[in-house]
Amino acid sequence: MTTSEAPARIAVTGLAVMGSNLARNLARHGFRVAVHNRTNARTKALISEHGHEGEFVPAETLDELVGSLQKPRQIIIMVKAGAPTDAVIDELAPLLEPGDMVIDGGNAHYADTRRREAALREAGLHFVGAGISGGEEGALNGPSIMPGGSKESYEHVGPVLEAISAKVNGEACCVHVGPDGAGHFVKMVHNGIEYADMQLIAEAFDLLHRAGGLTPAEVAEVFRGWNTGDLESYLVEITAEVLAHVDAETGSALVDVIADEAEQKGTGRWTVQEALELGVPVTGIAEAVFARSLSGRASQREAARAALGVNEVVASRDDSLVEDVRQALYASKVVAYAQGFDQMRAASTEYGWDLDLGSTATIWRGGCIIRARFLDRIKEAYDRNPELETLLADDYFRDAVRTAEDAWRRVAVKAVQSGVPAPGFVSALSYYDALRSERLPASLIQGLRDFFGAHTYRRTDREGSFHTLWSGDRSQIDA
Repeated sequence: MTTSEAPARIAVTGLAVMGSNLARNLARHGFRVAVHNRTNARTKALISEHGHEGEFVPAETLDELVGSLQKPRQIIIMVKAGAPTDAVIDELAPLLEPGDMVIDGGNAHYADTRRREAALREAGLHFVGAGISGGEEGALNGPSIMPGGSKESYEHVGPVLEAISAKVNGEACCVHVGPDGAGHFVKMVHNGIEYADMQLIAEAFDLLHRAGGLTPAEVAEVFRGWNTGDLESYLVEITAEVLAHVDAETGSALVDVIADEAEQKGTGRWTVQEALELGVPVTGIAEAVFARSLSGRASQREAARAALGVNEVVASRDDSLVEDVRQALYASKVVAYAQGFDQMRAASTEYGWDLDLGSTATIWRGGCIIRARFLDRIKEAYDRNPELETLLADDYFRDAVRTAEDAWRRVAVKAVQSGVPAPGFVSALSYYDALRSERLPASLIQGLRDFFGAHTYRRTDREGSFHTLWSGDRSQIDA
């Protein structure tokens, strides 16, 4: 039903599929929702098709939308990130009063959110950058929500967001993440981990299919089995569904018909770019981004095949490979998540966000794309030690990767010997080995840097910085 007799509790502007589904979710939970879209036809379509789901207050203009809301006003923006979001904010802000709240539910870059939050704060308005994960289904039935902004704004909008979020064991997959851009930063890292997770899953399939000789349907059954154990997750679940699906037109496995060129919207790249700025090695995420980029370079791949020859992989059935790949997948996933949490920890320090990493893990347990059983383990790890330097130092994860180590190495060797590219598995294993190495060859790198650029070096046996007079008598001096 629709009504204009009472003020709406919250508003949504931008009624494409995500915005429309979010508005429906709010209405289904008993909130009177004001709705608006730049083209009024979408507003009318929402009311016509879904008006029976709750109370909607349609508005033809932003001025009308603002006038339909109870105070302090809460308005969710669901438009394309970047300039379109800025345009809506510029039009909306002059219509609002101090204390009102603007919530950006799009995939904004966290730096834009920080800028917008500071600007609206000057005008006495609250700006909440809320990462929303779960896609169209999540928006309608319960997403994972990562809201940033002031604590005061969360006191008002938090109960609404928690009500419509996914629930796990009765707990809402929504908590106040931190100030200004913290929510969108956490969402960005979520997406980066998602890239790594999918790349590892794809590599697992490729090894079992091409090197192990299993058909896509057989690999689907393997993934169904894995989804009942430690690897239980949404992505593992839907991997089985995709691999089992047969193309109606050709009768072939759909995965063999889909072009092998993975697309991306950019959030994975953002994660890697920001990790570089923070000096945090997120090698698993980076390899996943690069793998997608390589897959899309069709002409370059064709030229390489013509010049170098097609990589012929000889398959050999080996029952032990399935278990080895399972263990390697789990260990590599742990590394990817560990790197993502390292990045959030570094950003928290850099920007003074005071992120609760354990609570972040609880947000991701339901509603989002990377929801998985072992997120409970991550929460427990940070409950035990909120200052944990790396997830790999926690007893549970330490034992998990140690147990998987031999299988992990066998999988890396199998991939290299078979000619099946596995950058995710191999880089995760290299990261694990680098963390545990008593000495890294970085000492030589520092020596080389000092030789050609007088960049100095530190010693292991005493404090200070030093330089060797390489072009002179090669004596060492204090720098």
